[in-house]
Amino acid sequence: MAFVAPIVTGFSSSLAGASVCRARSVARPRSQASGIVMKASPSMPFMETPESLTDESIIGNVGFDPLNLSGVFSLKWMQEAEIKHCRVAMLGTLGYVFPEIFRFPGVKEMNPMQAHDFFVQTGGMSQILLWVSFLEVFGVVALAETMNGDRAPGDFGFRPLGL
Repeated sequence: MAFVAPIVTGFSSSLAGASVCRARSVARPRSQASGIVMKASPSMPFMETPESLTDESIIGNVGFDPLNLSGVFSLKWMQEAEIKHCRVAMLGTLGYVFPEIFRFPGVKEMNPMQAHDFFVQTGGMSQILLWVSFLEVFGVVALAETMNGDRAPGDFGFRPLGL
């Protein structure tokens, strides 16, 4: 069995006076010596659940935060960023695949790499940067509303189908 460094796991107190090469000694609760009982993470039973992830109302929360980023950044900000990055990735995938399936009349046939180079040379990428920057202004306003608790992360109220 391998030794997991205390600096990575944050379990230096659980390793005191125990054999560090045995799995059961690493799985002991961190604070047996101090009398404080910490909740073990459901996703990583050998680590404790970070205090910022004890909220049971968060969808999909299984206490997975090995770097303790939720203790450094606001959880609402991280949820907003994750939703934004997922949406951008989905649009990027659609933008990469769609031209391979459908061709606009009068547009010469190019693969995605040739199209990228063409738009860099003709200034199309500058237009994309301009419009994305314009949309980010609204994103900052929405993020401020999220941090104040006025709206849920990722909810822009855009419901074209009324669902």
